[in-house]
Amino acid sequence: MSRRRPDKRGGLQQEGTLHPRQGRVRAALFWEHPTFFDARDELQVKYEMLRAHFVDQQPVATACTAFGYSRQTFYVLRDRFGRRGIAGLRDGRPGPVAPSKCTPDVVAFLRAQRTEDPHRPTTQIMERLAKERGVHLHRRTVERLVQPRTRKKNGARR
Repeated sequence: MSRRRPDKRGGLQQEGTLHPRQGRVRAALFWEHPTFFDARDELQVKYEMLRAHFVDQQPVATACTAFGYSRQTFYVLRDRFGRRGIAGLRDGRPGPVAPSKCTPDVVAFLRAQRTEDPHRPTTQIMERLAKERGVHLHRRTVERLVQPRTRKKNGARR
Protein backbone atom coordinates (compact mmCIF):
# COMPACT_ATOMS: atom_id res chain seq x y z
CA MET A 1 0.00 0.00 0.00
CA SER A 2 1.41 3.41 -0.90
CA ARG A 3 2.14 5.87 1.84
CA ARG A 4 -0.35 8.49 0.66
CA ARG A 5 -2.95 8.83 -2.02
CA PRO A 6 -1.86 11.57 -4.42
CA ASP A 7 -5.37 13.03 -4.69
CA LYS A 8 -5.76 13.50 -0.93
CA ARG A 9 -3.69 16.71 -0.86
CA GLY A 10 -6.02 18.34 -3.37
CA GLY A 11 -9.06 17.19 -1.43
CA LEU A 12 -7.68 18.56 1.83
CA GLN A 13 -6.84 21.85 0.15
CA GLN A 14 -10.31 22.11 -1.39
CA GLU A 15 -11.96 21.45 1.98
CA GLY A 16 -9.70 23.96 3.74
CA THR A 17 -8.17 21.33 6.02
CA LEU A 18 -4.68 21.08 4.52
CA HIS A 19 -2.32 21.59 7.46
CA PRO A 20 -0.16 24.65 6.73
CA ARG A 21 2.53 23.59 9.24
CA GLN A 22 2.62 19.83 8.91
CA GLY A 23 6.36 19.81 9.57
CA ARG A 24 5.68 20.75 13.20
CA VAL A 25 3.83 17.49 13.85
CA ARG A 26 6.25 15.25 15.74
CA ALA A 27 3.81 12.76 17.24
CA ALA A 28 5.17 9.26 16.68
CA LEU A 29 1.91 7.75 15.48
CA PHE A 30 1.94 9.99 12.39
CA TRP A 31 5.33 8.61 11.38
CA GLU A 32 4.84 5.01 12.57
CA HIS A 33 1.49 4.56 10.77
CA PRO A 34 1.58 6.93 7.77
CA THR A 35 -1.04 4.98 5.82
CA PHE A 36 -3.67 5.93 8.38
CA PHE A 37 -2.38 9.03 10.18
CA ASP A 38 -1.64 11.94 7.87
CA ALA A 39 0.09 15.06 9.20
CA ARG A 40 -1.29 16.98 6.20
CA ASP A 41 -4.85 16.53 7.57
CA GLU A 42 -5.24 19.40 10.02
CA LEU A 43 -8.51 18.09 11.49
CA GLN A 44 -6.94 14.72 12.19
CA VAL A 45 -3.92 16.35 13.85
CA LYS A 46 -6.13 18.50 16.08
CA TYR A 47 -8.36 15.57 17.03
CA GLU A 48 -5.40 13.33 17.82
CA MET A 49 -3.88 16.07 20.00
CA LEU A 50 -7.07 16.23 22.08
CA ARG A 51 -7.27 12.43 22.18
CA ALA A 52 -3.63 12.17 23.31
CA HIS A 53 -4.46 14.34 26.31
CA PHE A 54 -7.89 13.02 27.26
CA VAL A 55 -7.46 9.33 26.41
CA ASP A 56 -3.72 8.70 26.65
CA GLN A 57 -3.44 11.08 29.64
CA GLN A 58 -0.53 13.05 28.15
CA PRO A 59 0.05 16.42 29.83
CA VAL A 60 -1.25 19.34 27.79
CA ALA A 61 2.24 20.78 27.21
CA THR A 62 3.53 17.40 25.95
CA ALA A 63 0.60 16.91 23.59
CA CYS A 64 0.93 20.45 22.26
CA THR A 65 4.64 20.00 21.57
CA ALA A 66 4.09 16.66 19.84
CA PHE A 67 1.32 17.99 17.60
CA GLY A 68 2.79 21.42 16.91
CA TYR A 69 0.22 23.65 18.62
CA SER A 70 0.37 26.14 21.47
CA ARG A 71 -1.36 25.51 24.79
CA GLN A 72 -3.66 28.43 24.08
CA THR A 73 -4.75 26.77 20.83
CA PHE A 74 -5.27 23.49 22.70
CA TYR A 75 -7.70 25.11 25.13
CA VAL A 76 -9.57 26.90 22.34
CA LEU A 77 -9.89 23.60 20.44
CA ARG A 78 -10.98 21.76 23.60
CA ASP A 79 -13.79 24.26 24.16
CA ARG A 80 -14.88 24.30 20.51
CA PHE A 81 -14.82 20.49 20.34
CA GLY A 82 -16.94 20.34 23.50
CA ARG A 83 -19.52 22.67 21.98
CA ARG A 84 -19.55 21.61 18.33
CA GLY A 85 -17.80 18.24 18.04
CA ILE A 86 -15.51 17.64 15.07
CA ALA A 87 -16.95 20.69 13.27
CA GLY A 88 -15.49 22.82 16.05
CA LEU A 89 -11.98 21.79 15.04
CA ARG A 90 -12.26 23.49 11.65
CA ASP A 91 -10.62 26.88 11.36
CA GLY A 92 -12.70 29.97 10.87
CA ARG A 93 -15.86 31.20 12.43
CA PRO A 94 -18.97 29.08 12.27
CA GLY A 95 -21.76 30.22 10.05
CA PRO A 96 -22.18 31.43 6.51
CA VAL A 97 -19.11 32.33 4.52
CA ALA A 98 -20.87 34.58 2.02
CA PRO A 99 -23.55 37.25 2.17
CA SER A 100 -27.03 35.78 2.10
CA LYS A 101 -28.94 38.90 1.11
CA CYS A 102 -26.51 41.11 -0.80
CA THR A 103 -25.81 38.63 -3.56
CA PRO A 104 -24.32 39.92 -6.82
CA ASP A 105 -27.81 39.63 -8.36
CA VAL A 106 -29.34 41.85 -5.65
CA VAL A 107 -26.53 44.41 -5.93
CA ALA A 108 -26.98 44.54 -9.73
CA PHE A 109 -30.73 45.02 -9.25
CA LEU A 110 -30.18 47.91 -6.83
CA ARG A 111 -27.64 49.63 -9.06
CA ALA A 112 -29.92 49.22 -12.08
CA GLN A 113 -32.71 50.90 -10.12
CA ARG A 114 -30.44 53.84 -9.29
CA THR A 115 -29.21 54.08 -12.91
CA GLU A 116 -32.77 53.97 -14.24
CA ASP A 117 -33.78 56.90 -12.06
CA PRO A 118 -30.95 58.64 -10.15
CA HIS A 119 -33.49 60.67 -8.13
CA ARG A 120 -35.60 57.71 -6.98
CA PRO A 121 -35.72 57.70 -3.16
CA THR A 122 -33.91 54.89 -1.38
CA THR A 123 -37.14 53.85 0.32
CA GLN A 124 -38.76 53.23 -3.08
CA ILE A 125 -35.79 51.15 -4.18
CA MET A 126 -36.07 49.15 -0.95
CA GLU A 127 -39.79 48.59 -1.49
CA ARG A 128 -39.24 47.46 -5.07
CA LEU A 129 -36.49 45.07 -3.94
CA ALA A 130 -38.78 43.58 -1.30
CA LYS A 131 -41.70 43.28 -3.72
CA GLU A 132 -39.80 41.87 -6.70
CA ARG A 133 -37.07 39.84 -5.01
CA GLY A 134 -38.41 39.22 -1.51
CA VAL A 135 -35.22 40.68 0.01
CA HIS A 136 -35.38 43.18 2.86
CA LEU A 137 -32.30 45.34 3.45
CA HIS A 138 -31.59 48.20 5.83
CA ARG A 139 -31.86 51.66 4.29
CA ARG A 140 -28.19 52.48 4.91
CA THR A 141 -27.08 49.22 3.28
CA VAL A 142 -29.01 50.12 0.13
CA GLU A 143 -27.58 53.66 0.16
CA ARG A 144 -24.01 52.33 0.38
CA LEU A 145 -24.59 49.86 -2.43
CA VAL A 146 -26.08 52.36 -4.88
CA GLN A 147 -23.79 55.30 -4.22
CA PRO A 148 -21.33 55.98 -7.04
CA ARG A 149 -17.93 54.42 -6.50
CA THR A 150 -15.22 57.02 -6.17
CA ARG A 151 -11.48 56.77 -5.89
CA LYS A 152 -9.53 58.07 -2.92
CA LYS A 153 -6.42 60.17 -3.41
CA ASN A 154 -4.17 57.10 -3.20
CA GLY A 155 -6.10 55.35 -6.00
CA ALA A 156 -7.95 52.85 -3.81
CA ARG A 157 -11.68 52.37 -4.38
CA ARG A 158 -14.03 53.70 -1.81
